[in-house]
Amino acid sequence: MADRPNILILMVDQLNGTLFPDGPADFLHAPNLKALAARSIRFQNAYTASPLCAPGRASFMAGALPRRTRVYDNAAEFASDIPTYAHHLRRAGYATTLCGKMHFVGPDQLHGFEERLTTDIYPADFGWTPDYRKPGERIDWWYHNMGSVTGAGVAEISNQMEYDDEVAYNATRKVYDLGRRLDDRPWMMTVSFTHPHDPYVARRKYWELYEDCEHLTPEMPAIPYEEQDPHSKRIFDANNWREFDITEDDVIRSRRAYFANISYLDDHIGGILEALRGTRQEDNTIIVFCSDHGDMLGDRGLWFKMNFFEGSARVPLMIAGPDVAPRHEDRRVSTMDITPTLCEMAGIDMAEIEPWVDGASLVPIFDPRGLRMDPVRVEYAAEATITPMVCLIDGPWKYIRCNADPEMLFHLDTDPDERRNLIGSSLLDTLSDGEDVLAALRAEADAYWDLDAYDAEVRQSQARRHVVYDALRNGSYFPWDYQPLQKASERYMRNHMDLNVLEENKRFPRGE
Repeated sequence: MADRPNILILMVDQLNGTLFPDGPADFLHAPNLKALAARSIRFQNAYTASPLCAPGRASFMAGALPRRTRVYDNAAEFASDIPTYAHHLRRAGYATTLCGKMHFVGPDQLHGFEERLTTDIYPADFGWTPDYRKPGERIDWWYHNMGSVTGAGVAEISNQMEYDDEVAYNATRKVYDLGRRLDDRPWMMTVSFTHPHDPYVARRKYWELYEDCEHLTPEMPAIPYEEQDPHSKRIFDANNWREFDITEDDVIRSRRAYFANISYLDDHIGGILEALRGTRQEDNTIIVFCSDHGDMLGDRGLWFKMNFFEGSARVPLMIAGPDVAPRHEDRRVSTMDITPTLCEMAGIDMAEIEPWVDGASLVPIFDPRGLRMDPVRVEYAAEATITPMVCLIDGPWKYIRCNADPEMLFHLDTDPDERRNLIGSSLLDTLSDGEDVLAALRAEADAYWDLDAYDAEVRQSQARRHVVYDALRNGSYFPWDYQPLQKASERYMRNHMDLNVLEENKRFPRGE
């Protein structure tokens, strides 16, 4: 086991992948991420499996789409019988640790991790369950609203900063602990932050970095509500847009705070990587940097996520490691590919469950001549939908289908801002093999998804959860939220310990 690489996964929340065309964009003040990018394979076109926290993260961990994991939304239980990369690695002898957010819903708050250093930032119960039986219903106490935009600005502390400060502290402390080599197993640690997720507020030291930033106005202008596609209209309604007057200054301040929080994360990540270097573990550690989904950041007038447009569905993905040659890669990949990739890099065979995995190992792509199996698949069945939506991304083509809405087709090479839906447009004829590609994508969607059955499954899940949640909140309530365990009698110096042994074990390096 000693020759197996350690694995450090650095995950962030709601980070727009278009800001990482080849590592962090030049205008971002992110020296630690830029240094990591310099020694990583950098995936320009990586996509989430679902543009929402819980379904995107469950798919990332299981390597499977939401319909397969049954994590349809932010209040759907992640079943304990679904193997994650933490299960695969732990089964193979790895010590597995989670520090931070993973948005597990249900009584299992570990999903293969041997230990968890913090609680989650979001609730673990069924309270955030949407209801397809009430189309258009807006649940004010937990739905997004545009107050995140109108309230953008400076704050020295917030709910989310308090959380990420705790995550960074515990992760750094754990890296030092692992570096002491008191456990000879290889290790995997997932460190998951909640920034740069809205609300768009940032500490002044990071806010001031972007005073003269030239990217504070969205490249894609806002589209009037009446001209938006049906799903985008539902997102506007779900976000309660009519109750807010969004000014140009609100947009600028929101984007500035968002960029500032990337720099805030960069500082935290830098501290973790410094601990890894200081304990001489860097050379034998695979490092993955990724996000669960993106943020529209005002493009098209949309904010947050919940759609298949590039700002929402595309995420950064960088992988560094002992056998990974640094370079840029523009082939389309999925966050679902991470689990099979890590398993292959660690020498773990996933053949037992391969029929139920939608991701594919990226190890062949580490060789520039390697092949990638297209298309990338994405699903969404949470708030602002009234029936499930699906998406196929095949090379430059993006195809979107929903039983409630007209089809959409975009050609990302010629239309990176997704301004022109090619379905029914004469422009489709001007693109090479356009009609043939559309027919092939329709056939692929027909073969892979039964949207009527998918809709029935989501409705059944929602209805069951509404009953269970109402019942469990009636009378005494026992929450599923994870309670971090701290054994005070095993920390620092206690009288059942030999002080000489303790000081020697806790020092690294020793004898220098």
